[in-house]
Amino acid sequence: MRATRKRLNVLHVATINKPITSHMGYGPIETVIYNIDKGLTTLGHRSIVACSSDSAVTGQKYGTVPRSLGDYLREDTREGRASVDRHLANALARARRGDIDVVHMHEWFEYVCDGRFDPGVPIVTTLHVSGLHSGIEEFRAMHPDAPSVPSLHYVAISEFQRRQYAHLIPVAKTIPHGLDTNEYPFNERPDSADYLFNIGRITWVKGQDSAIDVAKKSGSKLILAGCVQEKAGDKAYFERLGKSIDFVVDVGRHPVDRSYYEDVMKPILSRNELIVYIGELSTAAKKYWFRHARATLFPIRWGEPFGMVLIESMASGTPILAFREGSVPEIVIDGVTGFVVDSAGAMIRAVERIEHIDRRNCRRHVNEYFSVGRMAESYAELYAELADAADLSEAPASGRSVSRGSLHIQGINA
Repeated sequence: MRATRKRLNVLHVATINKPITSHMGYGPIETVIYNIDKGLTTLGHRSIVACSSDSAVTGQKYGTVPRSLGDYLREDTREGRASVDRHLANALARARRGDIDVVHMHEWFEYVCDGRFDPGVPIVTTLHVSGLHSGIEEFRAMHPDAPSVPSLHYVAISEFQRRQYAHLIPVAKTIPHGLDTNEYPFNERPDSADYLFNIGRITWVKGQDSAIDVAKKSGSKLILAGCVQEKAGDKAYFERLGKSIDFVVDVGRHPVDRSYYEDVMKPILSRNELIVYIGELSTAAKKYWFRHARATLFPIRWGEPFGMVLIESMASGTPILAFREGSVPEIVIDGVTGFVVDSAGAMIRAVERIEHIDRRNCRRHVNEYFSVGRMAESYAELYAELADAADLSEAPASGRSVSRGSLHIQGINA
């Protein structure tokens, strides 16, 4: 990668589903935003995150609303919509001060495409969701006369996802997610804790029922972790899973400290029950469960655009047993960092071969291809290319008031 032209000033327009922090439970997009900000700041760039004020970022925090909305799934209320509008209005006001080279958005492409969010500088948008659920086709059907936005540049998070969007939008670049392996404790050799691990939102497409089947038929203990959202389908699915779960314990309230393994994990692992559900885990807690597992099961039933679980597990030295779906073959090296299989039967057989995987290769693979530094460098390179091509001499004057659709921009901070 070539060196970027200068110290860049980047404004991230974060999501406000949850705070942007390093210590959350389920928050995949927020985790990525946190990591990009951290990586850019480490590289010496000026990274500003427009986010809810209950966030804690590495770069500069620019609070737009007092607090996050609380969750991904919630009622559509007037207050919630007003909070989103205020967040975007304040973020736009910050972008228009005249010191920003590039705006990086992670949601709300429709606000850009219909002209409500126009910062006057290049916009990078990371595609976090499947092309099948992007909302782009629905937006075009409702706004057939919406013009193209030359300043908007999309980034895919895997080549699989890029192919999904090929008929919808031009994608400027593919940049896989990354993480800081220094934050993931690593076991070079498997320890005495003999269990398989599965973590993710409890829903049919994540395949927890297949994980249970693999564990039972291989005679392995399985630790299931993840949130159950207030969706009728997810709740019904979890109820069906309950018939196969032998023991349920919520470990979320336990503090994660140096005695976590002895005080929390060991009593659970020493029990005779085979299938154990432990609820939703914090970032700190899941690192313990990744680190001590024999392998992480990833029996998904859909085209996962990326899968942070995969690199989090490998960063901990823990191999992956995954179905060949979505981006999995791009992330897991079959036979080197785990096994990529096509059926539950093949995954059961792969359990017997876990010890053939060198855990050091798992860690090395993440350091080489999915590090936070590599991700940040890729984004910085793209930002620099866009900033070099932009005519910044026409940037709006600081502090002016702009009315676009339902957003009235006055630069009022939260």
